[in-house]
Amino acid sequence: MARMNLEELVRQLTLAHEGRLRCVALYGSAARGEQVSQHANLNVLVIVDAIDMDHLRREAGVALAWREAGNPPPLTLTVAEWHGSADIFPMEYADILAHHRILHGALPGERPVVRRADLRLQLEHETLSKVLRLRHAVLSSGGAPKALAQLLEDSMSTIMVLLRATLRLAGEEPPTESSAVIDRVGAVTGVPVAAFTRVLAHARGGSKVAGDAAVALTSEYLAGVSALASWVNAQE
Repeated sequence: MARMNLEELVRQLTLAHEGRLRCVALYGSAARGEQVSQHANLNVLVIVDAIDMDHLRREAGVALAWREAGNPPPLTLTVAEWHGSADIFPMEYADILAHHRILHGALPGERPVVRRADLRLQLEHETLSKVLRLRHAVLSSGGAPKALAQLLEDSMSTIMVLLRATLRLAGEEPPTESSAVIDRVGAVTGVPVAAFTRVLAHARGGSKVAGDAAVALTSEYLAGVSALASWVNAQE
């Protein structure tokens, strides 16, 4: 059976939500025209007028097929939620608003506003949380180099979200390409970013980290994320 593509996803979402479907939009790295990881996935925003259990059940089958194609489940919001959540998810909204591709309909109503104060608060929470999750993952891995290399690869997409948000907090719109984002974060914040550049190459499959090098790189990577958390915490 062929794997579900974007065209088929939109068709099935239209059937699942009937006349309630307002917008389907691609966002994330694919919308920016790049690939952060060699395991590419497609992030999709779905906006509907309203949603109930019946429509959730209809979309569940669509979401399952989409996940089986290697993608995260669609982010499904009502119109009211879309207009009322920019203060709760400012990092995600900023990314979506900066780079998205409409697959069906249109983003409803006025463009949501992402406030700097909201962005700083979420970014502070997310950077420190990432430090703690990475430490926990290292402990869970037993420090095995192969497990650490996989940990680095799996974390890179999230780190790039944090780095793009960091530039926005500093008053800059981040470059489209991830390598340029990393370089700019280093220049703006003074945070050591060499490990981020190395892990990005590893995640893309062009220069894999092997053996004991994974241990040293994980240490440098953790130090970089910790420094990023400290920089964000110092911002007002």
